[in-house]
Amino acid sequence: MQKILVANRGEIALRIMRTAREMGIKTVAVFSEADRNMPFVRFADEALCIGPAASAQSYLRIEKILEAARETGADAIHPGYGFLSENADFSKAVSDAGLTFIGPSAHSINMMGNKISAKQAAKKFDVPMVPGTDEPISDVNEAIKIAKEVGFPILIKAAAGGGGKGMRVVEHEAEFESQMNMAQSEAMSAFGNSDVFMERYVGSPKHIEIQILGDNYGNYVYIFERECSVQRRHQKLIEEAPSSCLTPAIRAKMGEAAVAAARACNYSGAGTIEFLVDEQLNFYFLEMNTRLQVEHCVTEMISGIDLVKEQIKVARGEKLSFTQEDLKINGHSIELRVCAEDPYNNFLPDTGRLNLYQTPKGPGVRVDDGYEQGMDIPIFYDPMIAKLVVHAATREEAIERLCRAIGEYQIQGIQTTLPFGKWAVRTEAFRNGAYDTKFIEKYFKPEYLQVSDVDEERVAALLAAIIWQQEHKTPISLQANNESATKWKMRHR
Repeated sequence: MQKILVANRGEIALRIMRTAREMGIKTVAVFSEADRNMPFVRFADEALCIGPAASAQSYLRIEKILEAARETGADAIHPGYGFLSENADFSKAVSDAGLTFIGPSAHSINMMGNKISAKQAAKKFDVPMVPGTDEPISDVNEAIKIAKEVGFPILIKAAAGGGGKGMRVVEHEAEFESQMNMAQSEAMSAFGNSDVFMERYVGSPKHIEIQILGDNYGNYVYIFERECSVQRRHQKLIEEAPSSCLTPAIRAKMGEAAVAAARACNYSGAGTIEFLVDEQLNFYFLEMNTRLQVEHCVTEMISGIDLVKEQIKVARGEKLSFTQEDLKINGHSIELRVCAEDPYNNFLPDTGRLNLYQTPKGPGVRVDDGYEQGMDIPIFYDPMIAKLVVHAATREEAIERLCRAIGEYQIQGIQTTLPFGKWAVRTEAFRNGAYDTKFIEKYFKPEYLQVSDVDEERVAALLAAIIWQQEHKTPISLQANNESATKWKMRHR
């Protein structure tokens, strides 16, 4: 493998290219017209524009990507995550063109990309399942009969879905038909496939996923778990590794179940098995992501393994160079997705220019980003602009390190998730690990951030007044600010 074309953009494109450079492999960037001046384009050894800003006319055009590979002489393609990363047709097209797809086969993607076939495959290997159907439901009366047996509330889900699309919670029998119709309609609109299935609704679960690696010779390992329960709109905001709630015995059981699911589809490369975990720590198969995850960084921090490097090594035919017994958890890592979103306004995406952009530094701090100061945040793509990752010896130290790093992260010109992240990890629910996927719904209100902002402004004013007094040796009244300062100190201990 001499040259890799990275069929992606932003921070993940840079992330892949850096590992490739360390391995002595040249890289090719493909970019849209909107991304012409992005750092990943400059970092690559070669770069080609493949179309207009809209992803449907650039990053999702298989023929344009293959044409770029032929033109530059690339012999492998890495899809990153998002875009075409879980597209079986893309995997097959790359292989048919005589190139190496750095990811699983089209067969594996097809089997695990559809939630129904994924459940069927995993079930054969005794992976725990949420009670429900493992076939598409079409007859409403038959579906209602099954729903009564499983027990309400019921969750109707799109078979080809993700990100919360094509998903409906049904509390009562009377609303089942209308909710099923809406789920099917949304599934068809979002994925071109109206198939839906149903399962018992697990109301407030934890979302815990297992990172697996497999080679082409039947060797598999699980690289522990990631806790991903802090979410908005079924999409993750904060991830940590390891989870604060798992025992070594449950971790091992979940890891073995994840490997069984990977074997079920003859998987190779890096992948993730996602589980729902209830209050009694019973775990149930949710789905498999047949690609590198956004939050792969926290796994790298606690394991010392470069997952991109392992993907490349497996793709070029190498065996895994380590076994399960070689893997150990080292410390604790937390990741905050720094998104151009407004946490004061229901996390709505924000756009604008990065008038100021300075990243934090220091021990145990990693920032994977794809933007620079002065750049515009486009409306065409995912609003994530960076991943702020910290690592420390303990979970408590990791939380404090993340807070310190957030304080150093300077962004002006857009609203971001940084203030939410600092507030979230300081809550009692997060610190004691007793949170679940309803964290934001249960604990967060935008005014909590506003109160914090006001108090910190008062403390800043107090400190400025004290400095002024010392410099001018003139007494001033500080009484009005003492109460705010005391509250601020108590909350920020």
